[in-house]
Amino acid sequence: MTWIAAVIWATASKGVRVVTPFRLFGYTDKISAKPGEAVQFYVSAEGTDMAEAQLVRLIHGDQNPAGPGFVEEEVACAANGTWRVERQSTQVGSFLEVDDPVGRLAFAGSFTLFAFIHPTWPASGKRQSVIGRWDNDRRHGYGIGLDEKGCLQFWIGRGDETLECLAADVPLHVQTWYFVAATFDAGTRLATLHQVGVGNRYNGLLGKVALVDYDSRTSTIFRAKPGNLAGTPFLMAGSRGRDAQQRKCVSELYCGKIDRCGAFDQALQPGELDAIRSGLLPAMESLVAYWDTSKGYTDRGIGDVVVDVGRHKLNALGYNRPVRGQTGWNWDGFTDCFRLAPREFGGIEFHADALTDCNWKATKVVTLPHGLRSGCYAMRLRSGSGSGVSEEHVVFFVRPEKPRARIAFLFPTLTYLAFANERLSFDHPERQSLTGQPAVLSDIDIEMYTRADFGLSTYDMHADGNGVCYSSYHRPIMNMRPRYRMPSLDVASGLAADLSIIAWLEQIDFDYEVLTDEDLHLEGPAALTPYACVISGARPEYYTERMLDATEDYIADGGRYIYAGGNGFNATAGIRDSQPWIMECRRRDDGYKPWISRYGEHYMATDGMRGGPWKVLGRATQKLVGIGLSSQGGGRSEPYRRMPDSYHRTVSWITKGVEGEIIGDFGLANNGAAGLALDYYDRALGTPPHTRIIASSGGHTDSYVVNQQLVLYSYLGLYGSYDWRVHADMTYFTAPNGGAVFACGSVAFAQSLPINNFSNTASRVLANVVEAFVKPGRLPGFAWVNEEKQWA
Repeated sequence: MTWIAAVIWATASKGVRVVTPFRLFGYTDKISAKPGEAVQFYVSAEGTDMAEAQLVRLIHGDQNPAGPGFVEEEVACAANGTWRVERQSTQVGSFLEVDDPVGRLAFAGSFTLFAFIHPTWPASGKRQSVIGRWDNDRRHGYGIGLDEKGCLQFWIGRGDETLECLAADVPLHVQTWYFVAATFDAGTRLATLHQVGVGNRYNGLLGKVALVDYDSRTSTIFRAKPGNLAGTPFLMAGSRGRDAQQRKCVSELYCGKIDRCGAFDQALQPGELDAIRSGLLPAMESLVAYWDTSKGYTDRGIGDVVVDVGRHKLNALGYNRPVRGQTGWNWDGFTDCFRLAPREFGGIEFHADALTDCNWKATKVVTLPHGLRSGCYAMRLRSGSGSGVSEEHVVFFVRPEKPRARIAFLFPTLTYLAFANERLSFDHPERQSLTGQPAVLSDIDIEMYTRADFGLSTYDMHADGNGVCYSSYHRPIMNMRPRYRMPSLDVASGLAADLSIIAWLEQIDFDYEVLTDEDLHLEGPAALTPYACVISGARPEYYTERMLDATEDYIADGGRYIYAGGNGFNATAGIRDSQPWIMECRRRDDGYKPWISRYGEHYMATDGMRGGPWKVLGRATQKLVGIGLSSQGGGRSEPYRRMPDSYHRTVSWITKGVEGEIIGDFGLANNGAAGLALDYYDRALGTPPHTRIIASSGGHTDSYVVNQQLVLYSYLGLYGSYDWRVHADMTYFTAPNGGAVFACGSVAFAQSLPINNFSNTASRVLANVVEAFVKPGRLPGFAWVNEEKQWA
C-alpha cells in the first residue's frame, strides 16, 4: 500500500468524510475589486446543477474553541440566490500552439522535423508528443515523440489502419540533451529518424565517463503519406486529443525541455541535419518555420510567445506558462543567467501537470454593490442538505472606492498563492521532522491531494521531480478558505490565520480598509500613501521588488507600519502586470527549500530577478522592519517576556496596561504568541541602530532550528534549547519624517489576539501601537529622541 493510499484508508476508517454526493469548486477572475466593479465567478459542480449563492463578509475563520470560532456576515447582493452550475473541465499541462491559419504545416508531401530535446521523464509509462501536427484520437497527421518506455518515435497516420511508426533503437536518457529529427520523402516513402546526443560537461545529468549509447539512426518505408485534418493544430509538448466527454483537449503531454526546433517541406540529407545540430541553420527556401526559443529575451523578463524567425512568422503561444529562461542544449556552464547569454538559455520546460488557468466558462458575473464596505469577502455556495451538504467559499477582497480610513490591512495574497493547494504533508517525508509533530489530515487535505485538475503549489514538485515555479488564482484554491488548517502544523494558516487580525480590528472597533499584494505591486507606493498606518498579515513572505520598494518608501516618507507576523519579506516573487493572477518563484540553495532550481535557472522569466531569499540580494528583512527570520518549527509556542528597553520612557507607552513581564502566554496556534516562524533583531543584517527590543521569547522546543540562511554549515546545537538565535523579538523604531515600525516577530502572534474575547496582553500591546500610529502629529516619546540614541 502506498503512503497516500495508506493515509486515505486510515482517515476513512476513522469516519472522516472523504467524498460527498455534491461538490462545488470556484474561483474569480480578479482577487481584488472595488464596489461597483464586476467580478466573474467560475464554478464547477459535481452531482448537482444548482447552488445557493450568498455574498458574505469574512470576519474570523479559525474554529479552535478557544477563540470566537467561524464568523461570517451575510451581505445583501443582487446575485444572491440560486445559480445554475455545471461540471467544467480543465486543460492540465503546459504546451505551445502554433499560429498557422493557412495550414503551411499541413504537409502533404516531403517534410523534415527537428528539435533539441531534454526529457525529464522519458519512461513515464505514457506516450509523449514532442512536436508535430497530430490528432491522436482520429489518428491523423504526423509527429515526433516518446513511447511508453522512453524511446524516440516518428509516426504518421491517415485515420484508418495506416498508422505507421518508426522507433529509435536506443532509449532516451533522463536529463540528457539530444538533437532529434525525422525526415519523410514522399516520392520514395522513406522515413528516417535521427537521434544524436549533444550533451557536454555541464548541460546534462551524465558526464563523458558514463558508458552510455546516445545515438540512433533508423529508417523504414512507410506505406502512405500523412493525412491532414483542417482543425488539427501544430503543437509542441502535446497533441490534439479528446477527453471523456469527447471535448477537444491537448493530450500526450511531454515532460522535459525543448530548444530550437523547426520544419522543412523537404526531406533533408544527413549533412544538412548535421549542420543544424552544430548550431547553424541552412538558408534554404524549403524552411517553413524555425522557432528560435532564445529570441525575445529582455533583462526584465520573457513572454509566452515563441518566435518563428522564418519568413512565415508562424509564432507559437504558450499555455499554462511553459517555463522559459532555462538552460539550453548549448549551455556551457560559464554564465548562470539568461540575461547574459540568451543563446545558451533556449530551453523551454514543459510539465504534464502544470496549471496556471482552468479556463472555465464564467458561471456568473456579479456587480458588487456600491457602498460595499472594504474587507475580505466570499461568495458562499451551497448544495445538498444535512450531512451531505457541500459548501464552497470563493474568496476575494474589496478595496474602498476611495480611501477614507486611516488604517489599511494588507492581505499577503502572494503567500497564499505560493502555498496554494500545497501537498507538503504528503510528498515531503522530512516534513514531520521539521514540524516536530505528525500531520493531522482532514477530508479537504485528502481531496486536495487527489485533485490534479486544480494544480500544485510552489512548494510542490511536478510528477517528473522538478519544482513548481508558477502558481495562479485562476483555479480553485482549496486551502484559501476561511476555516482551513494546515495539516502539517494543525493550526489555522494563510487566510484563516489573517482573519484573526480582521476580527481583532472589528472587536476593538478600528476603522480600517483592506488591500492585497496585487494592489501593492500594481500601484506601488500610491496604494499605501492614503493611510496613516498599514498592518501586514501574519506571514507576508513573498514580495516582488516593486512591493518591497513601495513598503520601504512608505515608511521612509513618514508612514507607520505594523509588521504583525513573522517570516516576512523573505522570498522573491515575480508578477507580470498583464497577468497578475500568476506568480513565479525560483528557489536557490539558500535557506529552507522544498526543492531547488537547477544551476543556471535561478532567474525568473517573469521579470529577470534572481530567485531565492531577498537577504542574498542585500535586502535582509532587518533592513526594512528591524527583524528577520531566525527559525521555524511546530509544536508548542511560547510567550514573550518584556525586555529592559520596554521600560524606557520613549517606548513605555507600548506596554501600557500590561501587568507583569509576560506577553502572550496563550494563543490559538499552539498556546503561545511566539511560534511557527520567529524573527529576531540583528544589527549585522541591517536592524536600524536605534531599534528598541520591547519583548523577546525563549525556551522554544528543538523542533525550531536556526534558519539555514544564517549559518555557513550545519552542526549539532542549531535548535531551540541550544542556540540563542531561536527566539522572536518584538521591536519598535522610528523612521524619517515621522514614520515608525512596530514588529511582532512571530507568525503565531496574530492568533493570540482572539483569546479571552480579545482582552489580553497581546491585544493590549497592539491596540496601544495602532492608537498611537493613527493619530496625526508626532508619536509618543518624540521628545526623547536625543536620549534614545544614547540609550544602551
